[in-house]
Amino acid sequence: MSYEMFIGLRYLKAKRKQTFVSLITLISIAGVVVGVTALIVVLAVMNGFKEDLREKILGVTSHVVISRLDGTIPHYRQVRGQVEQISGVTAATPFVYTQVMISSRQSISGAVLRGIEQETASKVINLPKNLRVGSLKELEAESKSGNQRGAPGIILGNELAKNLGVVRGEPVTVISPLGRLTPLGQVPRSQTFRVAGIFDSGMYEYDSTLAYVSLRAAQRFLGIGDKATGIEVRVDEIYEADKVAGAIAKVLGGYPYWSRDWMRMNKNLFSALKLEKIVMFIILTLIILVAAFNIVGTLIMVVIEKTRDIGILKSMGVPRSGIMKIFMIEGLVIGLVGTVIGLLGGFILCKLLAAYQFIELPPDVYYISTLPVKMDPLDVTIIALASVAISLVATVYPAWQASRLDPAEAIRYE
Repeated sequence: MSYEMFIGLRYLKAKRKQTFVSLITLISIAGVVVGVTALIVVLAVMNGFKEDLREKILGVTSHVVISRLDGTIPHYRQVRGQVEQISGVTAATPFVYTQVMISSRQSISGAVLRGIEQETASKVINLPKNLRVGSLKELEAESKSGNQRGAPGIILGNELAKNLGVVRGEPVTVISPLGRLTPLGQVPRSQTFRVAGIFDSGMYEYDSTLAYVSLRAAQRFLGIGDKATGIEVRVDEIYEADKVAGAIAKVLGGYPYWSRDWMRMNKNLFSALKLEKIVMFIILTLIILVAAFNIVGTLIMVVIEKTRDIGILKSMGVPRSGIMKIFMIEGLVIGLVGTVIGLLGGFILCKLLAAYQFIELPPDVYYISTLPVKMDPLDVTIIALASVAISLVATVYPAWQASRLDPAEAIRYE
């Protein structure tokens, strides 16, 4: 052990007459602990929130969406076959998309109607997992008698079903403004569907607007024949979706086809979450900066207490750099101890939040009922390095002042 390290560690052990300095040292360590713990917990909660939000979005929408500029894809089976051969693509399914009005005996509401192919849709989106009532098989259930209970099935979002005041088995009327032309003008299309199921994705925006029917039922309702609005694609690695979307565009020859990945479709939302995370990191780092000022105060008081020792060391030939190292090591140890304890505290608190979920959120305000927690190793590393770096920088001024002491002045009255 070098003499700088030895003396620096000895100065951390206060004598009986220096208990006040020791107390300030403990306060400095506690400040670093609180700052590091707060940073880890807050960023872990924000990561968990982002992860949970991403899972809910990708549970309803696909990783990549292929569309055609003229609105429909006539040979969608052939296009789907080409897409499924691309490296990185797991599955693909056609869909029909349109905006409609849905009315019941009690109410009426706007909605987005999506026609899906039951055989392949479950491989791309998580609709079967989100179903609370019913199943996808009931979408095609029609009776030969043609009564309401034998009408084509429709799956409604949980909030949409509440707004309409309907439950499974009840009829609803779907009205499309894209009607058919008659001698009297354009007449809206309307058809009776039977509520075959209710899904709950956890996202109010989806649960209050989405309604699913079978692909064939949507094609018949809109009168578009054997065409699809687009094709949804699931990929192996979600963060490679943009590259897969580019590969799809090349295979399909570009115009009139175009593809969008989930990151581009939700760019504003995830950009806002990223910005919020950066801002929270900066704000909470101020707690560590406050602890750094405590370290500065502690070292200044130690320098005052050890003025005679510094004079003796310099008179024995210790250079300025050696004096600086002694006090920088002392401050660095304070920062390291606080950082390590803070990391342990943050890790334990995150584990408790994940295991017991003792902080509950009102479900009518937030889309989640408890705080989601996900620790990111990169975030933990950055927090630890930032804490140690701030602690080290805080030692520079007191150590520099100690190194400038004149040994003759320091021991003149001793």
